[in-house]
Amino acid sequence: MSIRRFAFSRSVVIDALLIAMAAIEATEAIGFSRSRPLAVATAVIASCALPFRRRAPYWVFFATVPLLAVTLASIASLIALYTVAERRPARYPLAACTLIVFVDSARSLWQEGYPVSGSLLDLVYATLFAGAPVLMGLLMRARTELAAKLIEVQHMRGSQQQLLLDKELARARTELAREMHDVVSHQVSLIAVQAGALQVTARDDAVVEIARTIRTLSARTLDELRQMVALLRASGSRSPDLTPQPGIEDISALVAASGIDTTVHTSCTTAEEVSATVQRAVYRTIQEGLTNIHRHAPGARAWLSLQIDQGGVRLSLVNSPPRHSPDPMPSDQNGLRGLRERAELLGGSIATRQMASGGYELVLLLPLHNYSPRAPEDMSHSVGPPTPVSEMP
Repeated sequence: MSIRRFAFSRSVVIDALLIAMAAIEATEAIGFSRSRPLAVATAVIASCALPFRRRAPYWVFFATVPLLAVTLASIASLIALYTVAERRPARYPLAACTLIVFVDSARSLWQEGYPVSGSLLDLVYATLFAGAPVLMGLLMRARTELAAKLIEVQHMRGSQQQLLLDKELARARTELAREMHDVVSHQVSLIAVQAGALQVTARDDAVVEIARTIRTLSARTLDELRQMVALLRASGSRSPDLTPQPGIEDISALVAASGIDTTVHTSCTTAEEVSATVQRAVYRTIQEGLTNIHRHAPGARAWLSLQIDQGGVRLSLVNSPPRHSPDPMPSDQNGLRGLRERAELLGGSIATRQMASGGYELVLLLPLHNYSPRAPEDMSHSVGPPTPVSEMP
């Protein structure tokens, strides 16, 4: 049984018991009433009104007052008064309800021939009868509000603990990023220095050009590392001074600086509608693809195809088989994994496959505007199939 059904069943049982108590008292009081039909009518009205005391406590209370006035049966009125105090703790209506019960219970004060001592005793009883349900109702309301406050405090405490945990995790990640920056920047600086020395001392023009490319790429890598660390160190109150992020217009320079014999084909009918986020994703994908060609397919040729239209963005990067055996280099596939996660966040996908000729193909599919996760096959109809290596020039 659910908690809601249990609470409903509990309320039904309580209401049934209260109605039974009020009906028994009213039945006994009717026998002493001078107008039995009127007493029966007020008893029926009061008994039928009690189940609705939680929804309309004031109306139910006023429905029980005639029974109290005609028969002196007070249980129904006291139950309704308790509900008024618990549900509607407004000062003036509650005082009026208390006054009605008090005055009706103290009617003996105005009866002729009634002893003063008896009238005072009735006054004490009336005070207790009128005050007890009010105090109990207010106490129950305070208890309910306190329980709600405790639950709210527990939720706030849990949220605060989660915020502290997130803050500590962010601090740890920032420290890790800084340490990685220090290590990587040191190694890349050494590479740049060695490349610069080789550029000065080498006599072969090809070696000089390769050394210049290595030095340029090392300097660019150091600059991007500094930008990332500047983002991590930014407090959020002011934006760090960053150079513009690369986009589609920088692809030609990226391909030229890679030193790979690359044939580029672009078809951009709606390039001005491409957001900066999508442009960065395209640029980083080409950058990672060219880096992988350098690493795993030395001496290979490459064919780059970029198509942008209303159907979306389609990027295809294909390389021929390597001309030389690649040097063993450590790789944990984090670059490609990061590109795939970026593409999925933008609602696109990345696919890779080994070509029958021994080459490799990398395909990126991205929507222009609707950034919702989508499987690769969902976009294939709008951008067309990948171009095989045999069809490349």
